[in-house]
Amino acid sequence: MTDPADLALAHRLADRADAIARRHFSAAVVESRTKSDGSPVTDADREIEIVLRSLIRQEHPDDAFLGEEFGAHGRGRRRWIIDAIDGTASFLAGEPEWSTLIAVEEDGRVTLGMVSAPALGRRWWAGPDSGSWTGPCPSNSAAPVNQLALTEGGSAQDAVIGIWPPPSRLKQRERRVAARLARGVSRVRPPLDWTAADPAAPAPRKPSAGSGTCHGALLVATGQLDAFLLLGAGPWDIAPLIPVVQEAGGTFSDLTGQYRTDTGAALFARPGLHRQLLEIAASGD
Repeated sequence: MTDPADLALAHRLADRADAIARRHFSAAVVESRTKSDGSPVTDADREIEIVLRSLIRQEHPDDAFLGEEFGAHGRGRRRWIIDAIDGTASFLAGEPEWSTLIAVEEDGRVTLGMVSAPALGRRWWAGPDSGSWTGPCPSNSAAPVNQLALTEGGSAQDAVIGIWPPPSRLKQRERRVAARLARGVSRVRPPLDWTAADPAAPAPRKPSAGSGTCHGALLVATGQLDAFLLLGAGPWDIAPLIPVVQEAGGTFSDLTGQYRTDTGAALFARPGLHRQLLEIAASGD
């Protein structure tokens, strides 16, 4: 079961992150810089990570911490994993589909995951044997909370899956995997030529764009996609979504079928589809 104290703290962290993010989001100009990997980072990303790390250290001084912007701090069997702003490009564009991702990992397993999207007014959270839930934010809202539950996925040939990022941002091997999956299923979002790597091609929308969620894995957890493949990702992009999908009845692994968040790849799927999709992804190796 998810520790109720961890869940309560995660909601408080998310409330604090939401407040900081809203302040920056409503500013006339959101300042950003380009990181070494070519992705943008804003003052909001950095402020949220600093504040959340400080709050966690006050509550759990022995817990380790991993954040996208400032890396790892401390050692221990418990680790908090934070992505201050997931979807920074959307944040900078004034679009609502961005979020703060929060996870607790214990002995290599994620025991709590939370996604808070204040511009959408929604939050998703889960932990082992505690169910997967979605509700309003902030956490003191009186609006109803709903449990997520998935049905069986059927055949991969009939599946609709999401893949991200686009081919121009993938390595050659990743493009081959994406192309194999695209050929083996009914439909892919976004509908791109996954064998191509044209850097001049217009930037596509994420699979989650316009859907009322802010991460492709949430489309699986909420039944809007049969599967979602995330490539070139960090643990902070993956870990918080694992319990949300699994507790809804879905599945997670990297492309070798292992429960790992450090390989850069994550496959989330509706139950019954996971093994089929892994076999398609590996069929050319």
